[in-house]
Amino acid sequence: MVKWTAKNPSPERPDPGAGLTSYQLAMRDRLLAVPVVPTPAPWRAVPGTPVAVGGLLGIGFAVRPDSGSDLVMVVSHDGHGLFDAVTGERIARDRDPSPEDGTPDENEDLSCPGLGPIAGSRVRIAGLFGGGLHSCTRDGWSVEVVQPAWPNERVLLSHGDGLPHDGPHGGKWWHVFHSDRSTLRAAGFSPSGRTLAVATSSDLTLWSRGDA
Repeated sequence: MVKWTAKNPSPERPDPGAGLTSYQLAMRDRLLAVPVVPTPAPWRAVPGTPVAVGGLLGIGFAVRPDSGSDLVMVVSHDGHGLFDAVTGERIARDRDPSPEDGTPDENEDLSCPGLGPIAGSRVRIAGLFGGGLHSCTRDGWSVEVVQPAWPNERVLLSHGDGLPHDGPHGGKWWHVFHSDRSTLRAAGFSPSGRTLAVATSSDLTLWSRGDA
């Protein structure tokens, strides 16, 4: 009988690096090695986040009519919520939305009705059912989701030409979020470029800046 050891791995667990080029292996190892770090200036963590949202399905952005600031709408199994993207305050909640608008997959454009100050409008939701957020800003910030160790996903923030393979970590690119305990739903910027959001199946994390 063959004894399976580290030198003689089980055939049920193939080498995750099998078939990768030396460049790809080096990239994977580099991404696995870098720790999560705070976002660089001018980005700041929004107070009170991450916000625990059990059964989160997706998020979308809207604009506050009175100030023009970013709002984040959250859709979950427990209803809809609306957050101020600058203060982190939850400003509206609907625990029992109508069945035809409860989840974004009920509509062709993956939208749900707004609430609170954006009642009467619709917000497109990115997450479990599809859709997406902005992956870059007008002034050169980019966000990328990578999976060097599937199924755990990492969110990378970069600026200018700071791709993950160009320059040292913390110089022009930063590993800002590691989804190792929940399933990633969406990651990206608001249309204004002033808010960066990462949503998982259990929480919402926000960063904000005022110079966009």
